[in-house]
Amino acid sequence: MAERCWLQNLHDRRRLWAGLAVLAALVIALGSLMPGSEMPSNLPWDKANHFVGYAGLAGLIGLAGVRLPFTLLVAVLFGIAIEVAQIPVPGRSGGDWADILANSLGAAFAVVLLFGLRRGLLRPG
Repeated sequence: MAERCWLQNLHDRRRLWAGLAVLAALVIALGSLMPGSEMPSNLPWDKANHFVGYAGLAGLIGLAGVRLPFTLLVAVLFGIAIEVAQIPVPGRSGGDWADILANSLGAAFAVVLLFGLRRGLLRPG
């Protein structure tokens, strides 16, 4: 039996990735719905935070074994829902289309990366 590649072994830990995806969604929700007055003032560029956060979320969802088109849909809809939920939060600018775009681009980046990795992992021989 051929030795499995470390990347394939990592990919096969679906329960771990699912748990981490739920944790990531909770962290994103808590951070996103925190009043503006409680936010740290020295965070790096806002759109990069959105991109990285949603790339991580989508990556974890995809590693959990969810089909990639559905992974992208879930991450994008979650980002939209969080932006809408931010509207009544004091000191936050909810519903920001630039944030939704950054969230979506981050999620799409992770899905494309996972697609490439899966193609490489599933390639015979």
